[in-house]
Amino acid sequence: MITSELLNIINRHVPFSSAEDWDNVGLLIGDKNKDITGILTALDCTAEVVDEAIEKNINTIIAHHPLIFKGVQNINEGGYGTIIRRLIKHDIQLIALHTNLDVYEHGVNAMLAKALDVLNTEILEPQFENYYKVQVFIPEKNASEFKQKMSDAGFASEGNYKYCFFSSKGNGQFKPTGNANPHIGKINEVETVNEVKIEFMIQNQQREKAEKYIQSLHPYETPVYDFIPLTKKLNRGLGVIGELDNQITLKEFALKAKENLNIPSVRFTGNPNALVKKVAIIGGSGIGYEEYAKSKGSDVFVTGDIKHHDALDAEIENINLLDINHYSEYVMKKGLKKLLEEWLEQPKFQILASKINTDPFNYL
Repeated sequence: MITSELLNIINRHVPFSSAEDWDNVGLLIGDKNKDITGILTALDCTAEVVDEAIEKNINTIIAHHPLIFKGVQNINEGGYGTIIRRLIKHDIQLIALHTNLDVYEHGVNAMLAKALDVLNTEILEPQFENYYKVQVFIPEKNASEFKQKMSDAGFASEGNYKYCFFSSKGNGQFKPTGNANPHIGKINEVETVNEVKIEFMIQNQQREKAEKYIQSLHPYETPVYDFIPLTKKLNRGLGVIGELDNQITLKEFALKAKENLNIPSVRFTGNPNALVKKVAIIGGSGIGYEEYAKSKGSDVFVTGDIKHHDALDAEIENINLLDINHYSEYVMKKGLKKLLEEWLEQPKFQILASKINTDPFNYL
């Protein structure tokens, strides 16, 4: 398998386009035509992780956090330059799956929910996609050619399906007047034509291109068509919300999280004896969604990187927070390994989860 094939498979499940605009995902270092000798999943790409890949004879690292994120002005020895130079020197590729893996329905937040024994999860804040339903009225004899050319141009496709049209027959009527130059009919006479209404879907960004194609392919001097804006809920979004099997106290849940995630410490706000059943989770740094999570019925909002004033505000508003720190996202290493094994269906190379702890903090 070459890198481009791997990227295409990943993109089908965790679209790179679903990442935030500010994010940097995809192939950051590498060659799309390179044969893959193995994959190492990691939370962060550090020098130690690169050494681990070298030792295991693995030439592709898939990390959650992008190594190349802020503006890179040079790739000199020292700091991130050392890591980049080592990757290039040993011909190791680096792929980043960040916010696109966060919003994936089986992604980081679902992995955290599983680790915390949170059941019956659903997406906390689903994403929505804007698109258009297009209606074109065209003579029946021109319909097949029109649909084929629109399909060839990339319209009327959904996932792995192309040529997705619905057609219904009817009678179209019009009367050319004045300086009209009709394809069918005569000036000042009502013309009745056997027409077909062709319906199909296009992506939001395809609207302008689709209109140009319709106008160029349609036989009428003044074609009739509609673009109907629609919105659909996607099976991806930010965070998850679900329930514990049994109601427990906030303190018990905090201790459970510490044990299940095998992390040195956790912090929480709220009455330790408050009862917890419904849990909302946004891994990494999700503060700002605590009120939204409470409005969805959560008894506690689980995230990382909670600042003092945010915690104080939450306590005043009677919102229970559990800080499991940012490094808790390490669960994605084994989680992504399992996903890749499912997506790639018995690959001929090894897929390993990094054993390197990249938590930058020391705990006392």
